[in-house]
Amino acid sequence: MTQQVPSTEPELAGVRNFRDVGGLPTVDGRRVAHGRLFRSGHLAHATPSDAAFLASLGLHTIFDFRNAADQRLEGADVELPGVRNVNLPLTDPADGAEFWKMVRDGNLDELRELLADGRAANRMIASYRTIIKERTAEHRQVLHALAEDSVPALMHCAAGKDRAGLSVAVTLLAIGVEREAIVADYLESNAAHRRYKVHRSSSASSAYTPEVMELLSPLFDARAEYLAAAFDTIEETWGGVDAYLEQALGVTPGIRERLRARFLD
Repeated sequence: MTQQVPSTEPELAGVRNFRDVGGLPTVDGRRVAHGRLFRSGHLAHATPSDAAFLASLGLHTIFDFRNAADQRLEGADVELPGVRNVNLPLTDPADGAEFWKMVRDGNLDELRELLADGRAANRMIASYRTIIKERTAEHRQVLHALAEDSVPALMHCAAGKDRAGLSVAVTLLAIGVEREAIVADYLESNAAHRRYKVHRSSSASSAYTPEVMELLSPLFDARAEYLAAAFDTIEETWGGVDAYLEQALGVTPGIRERLRARFLD
């Protein structure tokens, strides 16, 4: 299938945080090819024109890292002809359901108790560490699929920031992208037009006061400290990226070469 790679980032009406990961530099002086790996927020609200654009990319596989609660809240992804959809939840089906209900419904006192004084950021850091340590089977499946036949691929979760962000980061580590470039790509999710739209159940003006939004911001930010926690977990648990890839994800040097062949110019 012919790929149409946009020269500029498209403006999608119903899909947040979409981008082509192409162009990132590797430690050996190569670049990630354009049109091979894309990332975004969920596709449930894609408009017909959004779907037409996504269909033009020649995607082989869409990896959806949302859990069942996310899918109930947002809906199923739009279906694209000829594209394989793989759902690999990176958090448990009920994980955080009560927490996110509090985020949507909670009053100021409840939010202060839950999120103030660094608790929101600490929750994010703990989540990143947990996904790296406990979701090795899912990341193994992704990398082996990419090495086999799943490129071009699009990875997404709800906001395209955390679960998809980690999965993209793991993929980029496997193909040798510079660490600083991985972080820079991750931080692009902070751009105003990319950010996940916070949905609060109350329509009252108090639902979106500056204090409320400040309390919520760590949950919807892409922060370098979050990704650093994931990298630190790899070092602390496996002793380095090479051991993590081979021991935890079963990505041998031969598989890494196949991944590089698929993703690098």
